[in-house]
Amino acid sequence: MSSITTKDGTRIAYKDWGKGQPILFSHGWPLAGDAWDAQMLFFGQQGYRVIAHDRRGHGASDQPWDGNNMDQYADDLAELIEKLDLKDLVMIGHSTGGGEVAHYIGRHGTSRVAKVVLVGAVPPLMLKTDANPEGTPLEVFDGIRKGTGGDRSQFFRDLSIPFYGFNREGAKINEGLRDTFWLMGMQGGIKGEYDCIHEFSEVDYTDDLKKIDKPTLVIHGDDDQIVPIAAAGAKTAKIVKDATFKIYKGSPHGLAQTQADQFNQDVLAFIKG
Repeated sequence: MSSITTKDGTRIAYKDWGKGQPILFSHGWPLAGDAWDAQMLFFGQQGYRVIAHDRRGHGASDQPWDGNNMDQYADDLAELIEKLDLKDLVMIGHSTGGGEVAHYIGRHGTSRVAKVVLVGAVPPLMLKTDANPEGTPLEVFDGIRKGTGGDRSQFFRDLSIPFYGFNREGAKINEGLRDTFWLMGMQGGIKGEYDCIHEFSEVDYTDDLKKIDKPTLVIHGDDDQIVPIAAAGAKTAKIVKDATFKIYKGSPHGLAQTQADQFNQDVLAFIKG
């Protein structure tokens, strides 16, 4: 993998394949750029330039003690985009990566951006509050912290089940996908992954979403057990001006992997549209 070194000395690993209009993929927690394999191959074969980075503290990137916050993630992304001189860019973010894409736009604008895709993304706010009753209670995120800090190997193994909806009646469990989820999770650093829990759960991205002024596709599974659609996709689609909202019936959080063919075709049609 290639890498850049950010202003604070952190090495960010990334893959950059193909030629054409660039598509930049931001991964979910606790994964890495490899989570986008099916999309990288497909869109590369369709004549696009495809780029996927590993967020600091995740994948093959450095594991700094400090800087594991969304402001820094967005600034890392900005440095990558500028060093690769990406223009007319399609930004695609899954889960935490959707927060990263939104916050990048909130901090750095859309001058280099053509279109945005948010899939199972955490904005506007995952945490349940008086103003956000559809959100998830804080004790759930405290449980994620406990699992990650205590025995993340077993916790990630267990988390892969609801992440991909394998606990639903009639679901066919894909053990290879579970193994890949675990492997990517364990490749990252425990401190960065632990800190990131706060960033995907308690950061409010509402103001960032309001700054998105490019065509936006919001995709969300209505059986997402990790980032519930009512608190996330449904609200994001209302906040982002003229957003297109596509609901995947009965689909889980990791739908870009479990339903890669449908997802890829839907995103391709949006990009070309």
